[in-house]
Amino acid sequence: MKKIILISTLALFSNAVFADDPSKYQEESRAVAMPFLKKLAAANKEAVSNGGHASAVGVCKDIAPNMSGEISRQTGWKLTRVSLKVRNPLLGTADAWEQKKLQEFAERAAKGEKPETIEASEIVDEPAGKSFRFMKAIALQPGCVACHGAKEEIPAEVQARLNTDYPHDQATGYKVGDIRGAVSIKRPL
Repeated sequence: MKKIILISTLALFSNAVFADDPSKYQEESRAVAMPFLKKLAAANKEAVSNGGHASAVGVCKDIAPNMSGEISRQTGWKLTRVSLKVRNPLLGTADAWEQKKLQEFAERAAKGEKPETIEASEIVDEPAGKSFRFMKAIALQPGCVACHGAKEEIPAEVQARLNTDYPHDQATGYKVGDIRGAVSIKRPL
């Protein structure tokens, strides 16, 4: 009887220790976030080549949320794109943890860290319970300036589409290489 109790106690202890080590969860999250970003970039590129930059607005408005929703349903995690300057407040508003990490990302980039390498992960205790949080920075790429650059860089047809789809848009004024936002994953533990 003592042997069974000891084994059970050791198993519980080792699971608890493992659960507090975010490296496993970080790798799994990265393995989901990176293909999502690549698929999104490919969809944007295809939209631009088929219908111009204004059609790329539809990718971010419709296709990206559908993709992230599908991944969330498949994994049981919450995957979303967040920013401090949101285009769609219903889907892109960062929570307190994400805001802090986005500010840290901007500071890290300002100190010379390459934006494509910037990410963060952490196990956090929140009112709803313990979660693993992961964020991967999204740097503004050259093709993204047409929708997210300075107002004078945004073509009239793109601005018209943004005005229609996002009347309260804040997601402009970026330069190539700026941290535009991040892919965020929240995984309940």
